[in-house]
Amino acid sequence: MSGNILTDSRLATTLRRVDHGFFGPDSVSWRVWSHPAILIGLQRAVAMQFLNPFFAAAQDDARSIYRQPAHFFDITLSFLLSGILGDSRTALTTSDFITAIHTHATGIEPVTQKRYNANSPEAQLYTHVDGWQSMLKCYELLGPGPLDPDSELRYWHECSIAAELFTCKASDVPRSRDEVRRYYASLRPRLCLSERARSGLRQQLYTSGPYTEAKIAAISRIGAPVSVATMPKWVRTLAGIDQPAVVDRAAVAGMRTLLTAVARSHRATWTLIGIAAPIAGGIVREHFRAEPPEQSTVTTPDAARIRFGRTTTRHQQPTASTAPAAAVAAETDGSGRP
Repeated sequence: MSGNILTDSRLATTLRRVDHGFFGPDSVSWRVWSHPAILIGLQRAVAMQFLNPFFAAAQDDARSIYRQPAHFFDITLSFLLSGILGDSRTALTTSDFITAIHTHATGIEPVTQKRYNANSPEAQLYTHVDGWQSMLKCYELLGPGPLDPDSELRYWHECSIAAELFTCKASDVPRSRDEVRRYYASLRPRLCLSERARSGLRQQLYTSGPYTEAKIAAISRIGAPVSVATMPKWVRTLAGIDQPAVVDRAAVAGMRTLLTAVARSHRATWTLIGIAAPIAGGIVREHFRAEPPEQSTVTTPDAARIRFGRTTTRHQQPTASTAPAAAVAAETDGSGRP
């Protein structure tokens, strides 16, 4: 593939041609990340990322969440899905493309006057953990319920494997629910919401503006009460998005009923995801329909890099605080060209 792999029309049809990627059919991550709850999970994840002042600065500078909100949502979800559901070649190609794009995503965070860089290991770790935790939370709340203890440990182990596609270190990834809580507790003193961050968070939840299609505006507002219901109370209060407990219960119950019905059918799942995110919907469709790959094996990122001649060292990156990986949309126009 050439150009932007995420908007290449061949991405879905070549999703899993070589092997089963880094996880495989028996993985917990395939189970969680192919459930329709990923739509709410991504909305929650990106909204929570605005608590990181460097992410907020990057998004405010890029303006893609305002100028291309539908594209931003779709390209971000597609990037994540290609690394989890794709074969090893697809995952590495996408990861390398994102890393290259991020070398240009730099700037100054106006409150601290510190530079952000989208390849910072520290911020990519926050983005990564936030994304995986948000997907799991929404899967459990809106889907089949909590994972059993063994599956939960496997999920966080798989999260650490996926971290090898970023600039953060797998050894820094929390390996349990308790470790995730401690990780967030350690970050909380550095999390805040400026005026621009609050604006971005609300734009993610209640998408609006002259570049917003009516479909995306409606979808975001349907999902927003559910996303808010999954957030910690202090975040809701700080962001000015708190809602009564009765709204929480009603929103969650209604969405759980809808997504449980949708999840019974693969076709219904990829159709629903495709309504909100067409590229991502195509990836999920191919995930469910894919023929057996050339090798029915699961590999590792390091082994795949050797196999495909990718010698980039993932952790030799700038260490300044930065905007996370979702900022890739800021570097592409509506057609997907960088």
